[in-house]
Amino acid sequence: MSAPAMYDVMGPRAERRVRRFTATGAVIAAGLAALALWQLGSNGLLRWEVWSILGNRDFARLMFDGAWATLQVALIAIVLSFAGGLGLALCALSESKTLYYAAKVWIEIFRGIPLLVLVFFLYLGLPAIGIVLNPFWSLILAIALYNSAVMCEILRSGVNALPRGQSEAAYALGFRKYQVLAKVVLPQAIKIMLPALVSQMVIVLKESSLGFVIGYGELLRNGRITVDYSGTIHAIPVYLTIALLYLSINILLSKIAREIQRRNSREAIA
Repeated sequence: MSAPAMYDVMGPRAERRVRRFTATGAVIAAGLAALALWQLGSNGLLRWEVWSILGNRDFARLMFDGAWATLQVALIAIVLSFAGGLGLALCALSESKTLYYAAKVWIEIFRGIPLLVLVFFLYLGLPAIGIVLNPFWSLILAIALYNSAVMCEILRSGVNALPRGQSEAAYALGFRKYQVLAKVVLPQAIKIMLPALVSQMVIVLKESSLGFVIGYGELLRNGRITVDYSGTIHAIPVYLTIALLYLSINILLSKIAREIQRRNSREAIA
């Protein structure tokens, strides 16, 4: 049995239009790449001295250390963000008005404060009242506080997208409200909103670069250290390497999410 199509099948005219747009986009991309190479060459930035930094052992070690530091922050922040978002979603969907309004206030506060302000507040503001956090935990907690509110809204959207019949059937079987949410509604909502959750995880990974402003040794800061010590002549290969590392990690996360979604779809069809 095949899965139902989620979109209309394109006709011949639409297919030709897509092919034209694809070909045009490829030509434009190739032209921009050629222009970029020409600009680099005309400014002497394609010389071996510029790109030799990529073979430097110290640079490779700094990039490895920075990537590991970035992943540590991202993984811990993702876990805390999801746990916080799940707890907030349960409160927001609760019958208790106290829990509902507490979750509402939390979401409004932390969605409304810029993440950079949170980072500075935790790292520079809290010591004024005797609470001192190192850059590692200041960055993690700031990202987790901000993204817990976003994760909550994603999960709540997934819950609202489910057919009401499923929760009504669970109530008919004698389930309590928290049992319906924990055992029936939220597991399905997580599956539905998995692409949005993974997109937010990618954002969390990129937000870890804010550690640069408080001295945390993640990828961007280590890249800046390299450029400061080796000279601005190496700026392009250094920052290009950092961009490619971020891109590789994000592509890996997206592929994992697509594979999980594909397996869930096969299970649903079966």
